[in-house]
Amino acid sequence: MERDRYVVWITTRRIAPGTYEQFRRAWRPREFPEGMLRAYECFSEERSEVVGISIWASEEARERYRLSEVEAERRRAMAPFVEAESSGLYVGRELTIPS
Repeated sequence: MERDRYVVWITTRRIAPGTYEQFRRAWRPREFPEGMLRAYECFSEERSEVVGISIWASEEARERYRLSEVEAERRRAMAPFVEAESSGLYVGRELTIPS
């Protein structure tokens, strides 16, 4: 099924040198939320910057998760490793690549 509208949450974090593995364990949620359709982890070669991209069924589903205790717990666990963070919420669509 091809959709023409997705809610995309992109977060970029610069992490302390040498803490990628600890960060990664803290970053992974203990449960994946209802309404999350896909999630991606992208990291720089030196593993000092991590970009999380999640695709959501709706803005409401993402907001419920953002305000949940599961997300608060996850953010507390990541905090010791994060030096800087930025994020944004976007509306996107999947592009069909011709074969």
